[in-house]
Amino acid sequence: MKLSAAVLCALVAVQAAVLLATVPTAQASELEVGYYSKKCKGVENVVKWHVIKAIKANRRTGAALVRLIFHDCFVRGCDGSVLLDASYDNPHPEKEAPVNIGLAAFDVLEEIKAAVEKRCPGVVSCSDILIYAARDAASILSNGHVHFAVPAGRLDGFVSKAEEAQAELPDSTHDVQQLIDNFARKNFTVEELVILTGAHSIGQGHCSSFTGRLSEPPSQINPAYRDLLNYKCPQGSNPPVANNVRDEDYGVVARYMPGFTSRVRKIPDFLDNSFYHNNLAKIVTFHSDWTLLTNKEAFGHVVEYAENATLWDEDFSDSLLKLSKLPMPAGSTGEIRNKCSVVNPRLY
Repeated sequence: MKLSAAVLCALVAVQAAVLLATVPTAQASELEVGYYSKKCKGVENVVKWHVIKAIKANRRTGAALVRLIFHDCFVRGCDGSVLLDASYDNPHPEKEAPVNIGLAAFDVLEEIKAAVEKRCPGVVSCSDILIYAARDAASILSNGHVHFAVPAGRLDGFVSKAEEAQAELPDSTHDVQQLIDNFARKNFTVEELVILTGAHSIGQGHCSSFTGRLSEPPSQINPAYRDLLNYKCPQGSNPPVANNVRDEDYGVVARYMPGFTSRVRKIPDFLDNSFYHNNLAKIVTFHSDWTLLTNKEAFGHVVEYAENATLWDEDFSDSLLKLSKLPMPAGSTGEIRNKCSVVNPRLY
């Protein structure tokens, strides 16, 4: 039996529609606590188990996960765009932006995603997994003092551009007004800027991110700490350096800041209000940290959180929750990725 050209075209169209249905796109719905309670029961426990395992193996992983929630959500909303590798459609993804130097823990998120896919294929987004993992890491590093219920239902985005990350994320060289303006564009207040910057009690930064600090005057940086940073950053190298001096090598601290040795910890990365004490003492790594002291309102909040650790724990939890709700750009569509580093195959 011969088929007419019209019938053949119709069959081809139907086949194409069926293939496209295997890679569905959608617009994000309203976020909801307990979103996966019926769709993928126990998913939060799966995520937490893997985060605990990763932090036990390398405590620095916890700080990396906390950093990722900020670097993802501040660019195109919380859509997992920071997780994407270079591809034909995204030749220079967010990972490649200079402001994103040192981002890590991508392997942990892929491990979690693989475990979740075995349990509930095609149900849980990478963007939701990232938020769960960052929340759990913050809770573990703070000994349970930072915690919040995660509303979920996010979709994974298709777009990841280094130039957008560089334009949207605050830079470590920014002055206080630049920081205030940057956070205001995401509807965050000066107080919330100060609260979220408190995460610099953990983690590491590369020397290239604080080159200017190596020659700033004593009014901006403790000279002994400046000497320590110069030692850690020999000319021509760009190693990671602890954000918090208490996480530095004991011998190095004893050499440059002997009065600080009693505060050095054998186990690094405790998420607490120590950033504010360090800032008031001018022993913080980034110019953007110190510059908070130059604005009256921001300075008041630095003092406030230095004096009240419990208040910071609570407000940091609330600010992370607010951060986790930043939406994708209006009109954007998304998907549930099969793997966090690549967009699902699509027909064009």
